[in-house]
Amino acid sequence: MLLLDASVWVSLVERGSPHRDAAARLILEQSGRLCALDLTLYEVANAIGVKQGNAEEAGRVNCLLLRSCRDRILPVEAELLDSTLRIAGEKGLTAYDAAYVAAAGRYGWQLVSTEIRDLVSKGLAITPDDAVP
Repeated sequence: MLLLDASVWVSLVERGSPHRDAAARLILEQSGRLCALDLTLYEVANAIGVKQGNAEEAGRVNCLLLRSCRDRILPVEAELLDSTLRIAGEKGLTAYDAAYVAAAGRYGWQLVSTEIRDLVSKGLAITPDDAVP
């Protein structure tokens, strides 16, 4: 299973993103293997709807996320939150990034992200380019 963080979904609408094509292919070809956190929906809404000022586009991306991940969208719960806080402190991550790392570790999923500095360079995630078969 592939846990896609918000950066992968946002890269779909970022014209200059070097990961845009790979993210689109990954989502199209691997939809039966994709997972997300409920947090991802809010991050996508914030990045596209608020920061880019395009609520309609944010809605489209979130609809795609919901269709692609279906019942594989994890809610926050106490044990995952505890792991998130521990990982954030150990790895020097935001709670948001640490939540993805915690969920991937807990379920044995591969984390996919475009967050090179914070996740990929630390060996905590792979890029969409590396996840496309």
